[in-house]
Parts: sequence; C-alpha cells; structure tokens
Amino acid sequence: MGTNTRSSGIDVIGDIHWGAHLCQFYQTNEDLMDILVPYFKAGLKANEFCLWITSQSPYVEEAKETLRNSFPGIDVYLEKGQIEILPYTHWLLEEGISDLERLFEGWVEKLNEALANGYDGLRLTVNISWLEKENWSDFVNLEEKLGSLIEDYRIIALCTYFLDRCSAIEIIDIVANHQFSLIKRESIWEHIESHRRRKIEKKQLFAPYRTKKLRTQKLN
Repeated sequence: MGTNTRSSGIDVIGDIHWGAHLCQFYQTNEDLMDILVPYFKAGLKANEFCLWITSQSPYVEEAKETLRNSFPGIDVYLEKGQIEILPYTHWLLEEGISDLERLFEGWVEKLNEALANGYDGLRLTVNISWLEKENWSDFVNLEEKLGSLIEDYRIIALCTYFLDRCSAIEIIDIVANHQFSLIKRESIWEHIESHRRRKIEKKQLFAPYRTKKLRTQKLN
C-alpha cells in the first residue's frame, strides 16, 4: 500500500499526508479548476480513487467536460472507474446535515471499496455552494468533527467554497476547520495554515492509519 506522504498536486502546498482536510475559496469556475485539475491529476497518478461531489446534478457532465479540456487522458480514468463525479444530492443526509455518522460511513465505504480494488486510498472534493445560511452553525460543527474523524484514514478531503457567498465570520470558521485554506489574491494562490496541520503531523509520527471498516457507533 502507498506511503503516508502524498503529492497534493497544488504547488503552493506541496506534499500532504493521509487525513488531510483542505479547503479552497473560489470566485470563478476557472479558479476552481486551477486547483481541482492538478489535485485530481496527482491523486489519479498516485493510484488513489478520486471522488468529486458537485453542488448540483447538472454540473456532473459539465465537470467531466471541464476535466477533459484540462486533463487529456482523463477518459481512461473515468472508464475504468478510478474517478467518480456525483451531485451532492447523492450524499444529502436524511436526518439533515447533523447526521455525521451516516455521511462519514459513506466516505469510509468508498474508501474500503477503493482499497479492495487495489487503490492506495480515497481523494475527494466537496462543493459546499448548496448550503443554506440557516444551516451554517450545524455545518461548522460537523466539519470540525469530520476533520478529526478522517485523520486516521487513508482519505484526503478538499472542500470548495464560493467566496462571494461567505461572510467574514464564515471565512474565519472555515479556515479554523481546515489544515490549509487556499485563496487567490492578485492572481496568485496563497494558503493559510491552521493549527490542525501541526496536530495531525505530530499524530502521524506515532499512530498507524486505519484501513478497516468504520464500526457504527452513536455520536454524541
């Protein structure tokens, strides 16, 4: 199985580890693809299973076409099933966004399928544009817990946020919950590093990664 150190594909970040929880703020589709294309390209070439969760169902075909235009050869990976592109409604929680256990079990199920098929782990991205303002507090709490949960798994997660929909307070919440936050200033991508990165790197020195299935348990 692959090493713990992985290429993020993102120049400003460089190498990362399993359990990484990143985010990107974007204002245009071009900004979004600036990060997602190299991110997925690095994962596919490193024998990772890739999952792209889009904001709306119609964007699935658009996402595939955008990848084709930016990444010649992507159809090879699509045809063999190494990358899947699904709408967020596929993952919408029946009990609302606070149903963390069901969401994470879905990700771990994908991870276990990937491992069984010979892939090194799971690399995913989730577009958060669908989130309504009234659900923000619940979502922030969910993301904080989610970041802690994936630390011990062969999962790399990148959450993407449409910057124009985020208030200053929401941006602070987002940055606090991710190891790295990417934002473009004057045409240059910059990153903000949070304390969570140091916490994870320290933990990785002493604890092996779990690849077993998640045992269902009630979250408090």
